[in-house]
Amino acid sequence: MKRSTFSQTLPFRALIDACWREKYTLSRLSRDTVAGITVGIIAIPLAMALAIASGVPPQYGLYTAAVAGIVIALSGGSRYSVSGPTAAFVVILYPVSQQFGLAGLLVATLMSGVFLVLFGLARFGRLIEYIPLPVTLGFTSGIGITIATMQIKDFFGLELAQVPEHYLPKVAALFGALPTAHMGDALVGIVTLAVLILWPRLGIRLPGHLPALLAGCGVMALVMLTGSEVATIGSRFHYLLADGSQGNGIPQLLPQFALPWHLSGPAFTLSWDSLTALLPAAFSMAMLGAIESLLCAVVLDGMTGTRHNANSELLGQGIGNMVAPFFGGITATAAIARSAANVRAGATSPVSALIHALLVLLALLALAPLLSWLPLSAMAALLLVVAWNMSEAHKVVALLRRAPKDDIIVMLLCMSLTVLFDMVVAISVGIVLASLLFMRRIARMTTLVALPVSVEPDVAALRVTGPLFFAAADRIFSELLEMAQQKRVIILQWDAVPVLDAGGLDAFTRVIEKLPAGCELRICNVEFQPLRTLARAGIQPIPGRLTFYPDLSHALAA
Repeated sequence: MKRSTFSQTLPFRALIDACWREKYTLSRLSRDTVAGITVGIIAIPLAMALAIASGVPPQYGLYTAAVAGIVIALSGGSRYSVSGPTAAFVVILYPVSQQFGLAGLLVATLMSGVFLVLFGLARFGRLIEYIPLPVTLGFTSGIGITIATMQIKDFFGLELAQVPEHYLPKVAALFGALPTAHMGDALVGIVTLAVLILWPRLGIRLPGHLPALLAGCGVMALVMLTGSEVATIGSRFHYLLADGSQGNGIPQLLPQFALPWHLSGPAFTLSWDSLTALLPAAFSMAMLGAIESLLCAVVLDGMTGTRHNANSELLGQGIGNMVAPFFGGITATAAIARSAANVRAGATSPVSALIHALLVLLALLALAPLLSWLPLSAMAALLLVVAWNMSEAHKVVALLRRAPKDDIIVMLLCMSLTVLFDMVVAISVGIVLASLLFMRRIARMTTLVALPVSVEPDVAALRVTGPLFFAAADRIFSELLEMAQQKRVIILQWDAVPVLDAGGLDAFTRVIEKLPAGCELRICNVEFQPLRTLARAGIQPIPGRLTFYPDLSHALAA
């Protein structure tokens, strides 16, 4: 590996470039501090809400934002990315946490970190460019729909003993539970959602998350004065204290080091069978984490005019997801919304992400009792807005209006498969279908065109335009064979044939064998790649049947 290429795959690239190679001043530190505090205010409630949506107590979301946020900021390849729990993971993490408990979820996170490190070492960073837009838009929109559906229960305070695993039964169960809705919870959720929607129109630079939660808490206080109850973090989640008694809400403790598979919860035994069972989910987490973090880095590059190190970013994400589970952190990746807010707040380096993580730790120590009073319906409102933003409805509508029919089919299929099954099925089917449809488009571009030259009636001068690959070659050479029945000489100009693959070569050799007696095929203007393919296959001129010429004039003169 060349030194320049190897350096692009090392961790800590963003930190080195932003703080060591460039002069880091007090002015930049002050800007990073303001940006870090701004993003921290956004991250604290979101981290808790996303942990709850993933099926684990809220403090584990804070542990993730703090530990993974620090490690990835130090070791990643994008200087403006802010990492932590994100909404995209909810649809994968929730089933894992329900089946394997917290310990199994942390082990799966550790495994996904190993996959991400391997992706970075294998330099897969640029492969994100090969995932078509309809596929990414389809599965992100599907994830948004799924997350929004999952919030209905807490938003309205529905009494539902068990939520079905699959989407359609889940929707049916939620509709059946609507008569059990609590007006107090619903009112808190509606007010919080309204503030979140209206706040950006006020033009105030302070993020709307904190004012919306304060408004929701104010409504909760009024509701409780009437004697009604509102579900809060403290009323749903509990933990054990050192003396064996039970505490409510969030423990006022920093993340503690522990082996992930030894954490309390439903029985989980570390074994080859359990690792095998977690492997598909871990790979899904790694794939989604890679896609999400690299998409985030690309968005930030467009906002700032910088360039991230894709493979270093994958390494940083992998290291963060390997370290975080030992401190209770669930799966983390770069969050587009928080990272964009980081840039808009004036961040200049990964120091802002470090400050954001330190603020989360400070909130754990100082604000844990207050955070336990946050209403669950308000947290659900936060996630409804996240789900809406993630769905990118404006892009979906634009694609439905303007894109070719093939792209629309791919997007709708990916969206449906994500909602009804899971993201891995959606991406796999979407990429395969998009690839097949793309090959069909390219195959249709390969044509035979008559050349504007004067020839005898029993001579045809044609130009092949487009690649002669497996999807196009059979059709082109079938047309050629039909023409050969009435011609003595067929001249094929290959100056517009950039590629000849194995399928095209096979079709070409079959045409030579099937040419009628007395018909000669003359090939001219062969480009480098097809010429090399013909040479490696040992294709030789056959007198009176197959000849090669350097250009059209020589082929005509012969």
